[in-house]
Amino acid sequence: MRILVTGGAGYIGSITTRVLLDAGYECVVLDTLERGYAPAVDPRAEFVQGSVGDADVCARALRGCDAVMHLAGYIEVAESVAYPEKYHLANAIEPLVMLDVMADQGIDAIVFSSTAAVYGEPEAVPILEDAPTKPVNPYGASKLAFEHTLDERRTSEGLRSVRFRYFNVAGAWPDGSMGEAHNPETHIIPRVLQSMRDGQAQFEVFGGDYLTDDGTCVRDYIHVLDLAHAHRLGLEHLGSGGDGGVFNLGNGQGYSNLQVVSTCALVSGHDVDVNIGPRRAGDPAVLVASSARATAELGWTAQRAELDDIIGDAWRWHLEHPNGYR
Repeated sequence: MRILVTGGAGYIGSITTRVLLDAGYECVVLDTLERGYAPAVDPRAEFVQGSVGDADVCARALRGCDAVMHLAGYIEVAESVAYPEKYHLANAIEPLVMLDVMADQGIDAIVFSSTAAVYGEPEAVPILEDAPTKPVNPYGASKLAFEHTLDERRTSEGLRSVRFRYFNVAGAWPDGSMGEAHNPETHIIPRVLQSMRDGQAQFEVFGGDYLTDDGTCVRDYIHVLDLAHAHRLGLEHLGSGGDGGVFNLGNGQGYSNLQVVSTCALVSGHDVDVNIGPRRAGDPAVLVASSARATAELGWTAQRAELDDIIGDAWRWHLEHPNGYR
């Protein structure tokens, strides 16, 4: 099968592309390189620079493809609160052009990288896929809007989709050759590891007054390689004729921000003083997933589920690549 991977020069997209290539798929990577990196694209993949909102570019990238893995888009909660229109355009509107080109070329299968942010403040933990979707930030709202579009296209065009709602992604390729390189970096694990690597004395945690055991946010962390393998399984589900559906991905266990910092210190052998800063706009207190449906229907289980394993792989990447892909 020949697969278009949008956002394939980014953190998750580049690692997912390598997993697909290793499994024998042909891959075309479509990326604007606004936030991705050309050196992160596996040389075995064909690369097309451009946007999912450009019909001509999409037509070229999709030629000969059997399915799409859609990982392109903006992902920062705080930025979405500051620039909601930007997020709605990139995550919900521009991909409609790609869907139109897919329909023109007879491509009826897509794996979509959604987010647990569609749930907002959950009513129960762990979160199940049939939980109410009430996003509390424009990032989650934009992803949910595109999910609704996929439902509509299923009815009108027969488009089949697998939608993954996942939680905090971290880690790196275990040999340290690929990893997370956002600029600026906003995710807690790479931020604290960079602080420790660079010898900084303090690290700021956003919010210390949440209704959690230690007052800081609690999140479910998933290794990026486990996430990539889930995307491959979703693709195989559609390739075998499956209708698709919504699947949560996570470890089923939550860790607070302070627990993350202490585990980073344990893995790295460095320590920092924690400074509790103000809450970050749009952050729910607790997000922890139930992945039982993905296990039952796709055969997926997390292989690198321990937080110290996740952080250990990330630490190796940051030590060996202090400037990321630059």
